[in-house]
Amino acid sequence: MRNRSILPLLLTTLVVLAMVAFGGAGLLGGQTDGTTPDAGSSRASTPAGTATSPAAKQSAPHRGANPSSLPEIRESALPVEGRRVLALIRAGGPFQYGQDDQVFGNFERVLPARDRGYYREYTVPTPGEPDRGARRIVAGSGGEKYYTGDHYATFKYIAEGS
Repeated sequence: MRNRSILPLLLTTLVVLAMVAFGGAGLLGGQTDGTTPDAGSSRASTPAGTATSPAAKQSAPHRGANPSSLPEIRESALPVEGRRVLALIRAGGPFQYGQDDQVFGNFERVLPARDRGYYREYTVPTPGEPDRGARRIVAGSGGEKYYTGDHYATFKYIAEGS
């Protein structure tokens, strides 16, 4: 009976890997034109009967102008673990850590000021670290994403799709 409890996790992981391998969110009918769902919409486009996490609303890459005065980093220049986390954000998870997809308070005030709940954070694993490490991606509900390699001291805007 114990093996049955991990079956849903294994199936979800296989689906995410297949989505990453075959082009990401487009497989689920998500938007692939760089836009995000309407602000008035309570759900992103998902198959019937599936839950929509806040991360699922981040499904399409943000290709707009940098909304901050922060330096940019190309998506292709992120560590490989960071690119994997971006794919998971676009797919709506699953995420490795319980703290992922939680509200980021922006207490350091490095990111542009927004209402509480606008930003969500995700762990970018660091090989060799015994814990979550210092690397994170923070995603805004407008679709923009930022990378920090030093636990929120500095951020770079992620130029997705480049």
